[in-house]
Amino acid sequence: MSNSISSLQNPRIKAIRALAERKAREETGLFFVEGARMLAEAAQANAAIETLVVAPELLTDPRGIEAIATLERRGAPRLDVTADVFRGLSRRSNPKGLAAVVCQRWEPLEAVQLASDQFGLALVEIGDPGNLGTILRTCDAVGVGTVFLIGDATDPHHPTALSASTGAIFTQRLVKTTLSELAEWKQAHGYTIVGTAPTTGRDYREASYPRPLVLLMGSESSGLSHRERAICDLLVSIPMVGRVSALNLAVATGLLLYEMSDPRSR
Repeated sequence: MSNSISSLQNPRIKAIRALAERKAREETGLFFVEGARMLAEAAQANAAIETLVVAPELLTDPRGIEAIATLERRGAPRLDVTADVFRGLSRRSNPKGLAAVVCQRWEPLEAVQLASDQFGLALVEIGDPGNLGTILRTCDAVGVGTVFLIGDATDPHHPTALSASTGAIFTQRLVKTTLSELAEWKQAHGYTIVGTAPTTGRDYREASYPRPLVLLMGSESSGLSHRERAICDLLVSIPMVGRVSALNLAVATGLLLYEMSDPRSR
C-alpha cells in the first residue's frame, strides 16, 4: 500500500474529482465511472481508458478483478489509491474499489450512416440526466445504435445519466447536432424521421415504420415544436385515457422504440 495515493489533495485525485462537473468533462473530454459492471461494459466495448483507479483494500468482486486484468492487458494505466481516497471519489454508499477515467467518444454527424435495417433516436434538448441514461439503456435493449442529441441537451456523461444507463453509454454512438443539420443529413440519405404529435398523430400501434428511420422526441417540457414536426415524415401519438396529458419522456420513448423494433410494424 506504500505506493497508493493517500491524500484527496493529490493533484491527480483533484483532477478526477473535478470530473463530477460538466465544465471539467467538456474541457478534458473525460468522464469518471465506477463499479465492476461499468468497467466490464467498457472493456467489452473497447472504450479508451485514460486511467484505472483501484483501491485494493475494497476490491473483492471477481468481475472487477477480471475487468482490471483485461484492461491492464490492453495497456490501461493503473492508479492505486487508499480506501479513504476512493470513498472520496465515489458517489456510492458502499464503493467496491474499482473505477476508471474514460475518454468520451463522439461521432461527427457526417460520418453516420444507417444500414437498411437500422433505426436511430434523436432527442431535442433533453434536460434530465436520469431520463437520458434510462433512454440509452432502452436503446441498447432494442438495438438502437445511434443517439443524436439536438441543441442544449444534458450531458450523457453526467453521473446520474451514467448510473441510469447501466453501461449502455458504451454501446451507443453519440452525435451532437442541430435540427437543421439533422434535416439536411436526413434529406441527403433519404431516411425517414418519425415524430410525435399528441393530438393529431396516428396511433403509434397502427403505424408502419419502414427502416432506416430516426425517431425524433421533443423536450420533457414542451414536446416537439411546429418546426421540429415539420422535418418529420410521419407523426404518431400515444393514446391517453386517464387524466394525465403526457407520459414521462423515457417511458414514451421506450414504448415507441419497442413498437418500432417489432418486425410486424415495418
